[in-house]
Amino acid sequence: MQPSFSTVTVLDLPFVKTTAANFQQTIQQRIIAQQNTFVVTANPEIVMYAHHNPAYKQLVQSADFITPDGIGILDGAKILKQPLPERITGFDTLIRLLQWASDHHRSAYFVGAKPEVIAALKQKLPRDYPGLIIAGIHDGYFKDDTAIIADIQRTQPDMVFAALGFPKQEEFVATHRHMTKGLWMGVGGSFDVLAGAVDRAPKFWQDHHLEWFYRTVKEPKRLKRIAVIPHYLHLVRQQAKRQRS
Repeated sequence: MQPSFSTVTVLDLPFVKTTAANFQQTIQQRIIAQQNTFVVTANPEIVMYAHHNPAYKQLVQSADFITPDGIGILDGAKILKQPLPERITGFDTLIRLLQWASDHHRSAYFVGAKPEVIAALKQKLPRDYPGLIIAGIHDGYFKDDTAIIADIQRTQPDMVFAALGFPKQEEFVATHRHMTKGLWMGVGGSFDVLAGAVDRAPKFWQDHHLEWFYRTVKEPKRLKRIAVIPHYLHLVRQQAKRQRS
C-alpha cells in the first residue's frame, strides 16, 4: 500500500529519504488502514544521545520511520554523499496531520508540555482545527501514566502525540504503542509553539536553515544543546571515512 522509503543511515540511525509531502501521504494512508506506526523525528541532539545510550538507540531503531528533523541531519547525509531531499520536521508534520484530521474528522490524543500550555491548547485546537476530534489532552507533569494509558486504550485515537522531550517521549511511545492501531509520534516542544507560548522562527530563517540560530538568540540556554553539533559532524566524517576505505 504505502511506499517503502529508502533510507540513509547516519550514525546507525536510518533516516527516510523522501519529501515531506510523500511522507505525509504515507502516514495518512497508514492511519486510514489502522496500521500501528511509530515515528521518531530526530535531530543531531537525538542522534548523539542515541550514540551514547545503546538502549535508547535500540528503541529509536525500532521505529517505523525516522525523519530528518534538523539541518544537521541533512549536512550529515551530504558528508556521507547520500543527500536527503529535505527536512521533515516534527512540528510541520504535526500541523499537517492536524489539518488533515480536521478535514476528515479524525481523532488525536495529546500528552505533554506544561499545564498552562495544555490550557491554551484546549482553547486553540477547537478554534484552529474544528473538525479534529480531541480524544484526550494531558500535561506532561505526571509520575504515573497508568490513567493516561487507560484513557488512550479506551478512546482508541487515530494519533497520539507525545510532547515529553527525548528520551522520555520515545520511551513512552515504545512502551505503549501497542495500545492502539494508530500513529504514535514524539513532537518535542511542538505544543508550546502550537499554543503560542513559544514563537516559531519567521519564514526567512526557516528557508535559510537558520531556525536553530533564531531560537538560540531567543533562548540562550539552547547554546549547550547546539554544542553537540561539531562532535556529531566529526563522528559523521569518521563514518564517511570508514565507508570509503
